[in-house]
Amino acid sequence: MKWLGKYWDYAYALLRIVAGFMFAFHGAQKVLGLFATMQPSVGSQLWIGGVIELVGGLLILIGLQTRLAAFICSGEMAVAYFQFHWKFQTGQMLFPAINKGELAVLYCFVFLMIACRGGVKWCVDKKG
Repeated sequence: MKWLGKYWDYAYALLRIVAGFMFAFHGAQKVLGLFATMQPSVGSQLWIGGVIELVGGLLILIGLQTRLAAFICSGEMAVAYFQFHWKFQTGQMLFPAINKGELAVLYCFVFLMIACRGGVKWCVDKKG
């Protein structure tokens, strides 16, 4: 399947755009209350996380300051995993499939990859 290699930049750009959109949507749920069952208090840790998700996701989506935005979003997801999913006292430890932290881990590493690579294609800031 070596022929797929020539589409790497396009597939990567789609990954960046879709991940940014989905992350921004999570933030919109928290900050704006869109399609949400609960909305955190303004200024709370969850609300601040929502702001990072909304703004960072949009920046990643459009490709503006992509590396910085992705780095911050990756860090937020690392904090989210260890603070909210990894429950040492319950014995769930590091197993994301058990502690429901798969999405946080996946976002963390996808955004880390984006932080290393930058915007590449279809981005506002060609420097990424």
